[in-house]
Amino acid sequence: MHNLLLVAKREYLEQVRGRAFRLTTVLVPALFALMIGVGYLSSRSTGANKHLVIASPNAELAKDIQDQLLAHKDTKTTVDVIAPSKDNDRDALVKQVSGKEIDGFLWIETPEGHDPVATYEAQSAGDFVTQARLESAINHSLIQQRLAQRGVKQTEADALLARIEIKTLQVNKEGKVVKSNAQTSFWKGYVMAILLSMTTMIYGMNVARSIIQEKTSRIFEVMLSTAKPSDLLAGKLIGVGAVGLTQIGIWVVAAVVLISLPLAAPLMSGDVAIHISWAEGILFPVYFVLGYLLYSSLFAGLAATCETEQELQMYTPMAAVPIWLSFALIVLIINDSNSFWSVTASMFPPCAPIIMFLRMGSSMPQPWEFALSISLMILSIIAVLWFSTKLYRVGILMYGKRATLPEMLRWLRYS
Repeated sequence: MHNLLLVAKREYLEQVRGRAFRLTTVLVPALFALMIGVGYLSSRSTGANKHLVIASPNAELAKDIQDQLLAHKDTKTTVDVIAPSKDNDRDALVKQVSGKEIDGFLWIETPEGHDPVATYEAQSAGDFVTQARLESAINHSLIQQRLAQRGVKQTEADALLARIEIKTLQVNKEGKVVKSNAQTSFWKGYVMAILLSMTTMIYGMNVARSIIQEKTSRIFEVMLSTAKPSDLLAGKLIGVGAVGLTQIGIWVVAAVVLISLPLAAPLMSGDVAIHISWAEGILFPVYFVLGYLLYSSLFAGLAATCETEQELQMYTPMAAVPIWLSFALIVLIINDSNSFWSVTASMFPPCAPIIMFLRMGSSMPQPWEFALSISLMILSIIAVLWFSTKLYRVGILMYGKRATLPEMLRWLRYS
């Protein structure tokens, strides 16, 4: 135990005093804030500041579409109207788009006896926001005209077509109806899942790199004279894991301080309220420790079989597969976080930390689901640690020989 604590202390102090620890402690939250800010600003500016032209043989329809588009003040869109339009107007509009005089134009044709046909031609083929606004505007205008043709007054048509906003409420575990914001809840769970996966991978790889460095410098041969291989491995896992918890603790304290400032008041109230529950605050370090132990123990065993860091990097995509799989299930989890596949994926140990927080962003899972998920992770950690310790005992003293699968199986028998 004494040797184990000495190794853990050495690993902890070596990394905490390093420049990388200070930089990541400051830069990681700053990068997250930058990503969220850029994403928010880009979402607000999507489809804005456009110069569009509505060309239609029906002047009334074109004017209605123009009014619908200009009703969205946030878009700051300039909309011109050509009505009634002629065939040669289309060629002129195409030249204006090509010359970047306008961003695009909506060309409407009204075949006799048929519904109008609309075509949107623009510089960008991926401007789906503007296309959606145009579709909404033209359909709204057509419905108004059809109602007017059937004798419905304009005021009555406006009343029939008036939009309403849906407020989202959530029924909690106690059966009480509480306020909720689906978008805010999702982004909160999404950011926590990214932070969890990133820190778990970073510190898991730190353990592996530390083993490679000590193996190539042959410092292991000195350390093994006073400590057992199991103490060295356990000390590394505890020391590096403590570094991760220290960094997360610094982020939590900094977040609490920022939240207490007057400038953060809008984030804690209103439609964009951000609240971290006690369950989320407790489960985050729990899943971090479990995820870290699972990945770092796996990487420790693999690192003992490698000769260089380049060789170790070949295994990195293998560890990233569960993370890719977890985030690939976002759509499924958003639609139904309590479906069979969502619950099953959250029980799979390599994916459990990420998917659990994605599910919590939608609705809080049942207590038995947390208990089963954590239990399965603990059992997986025990199994991976057993496997990695066997490889570690032999692999750290193997030099100049590539570890093949049959070779690793022999190492398991030797140890």
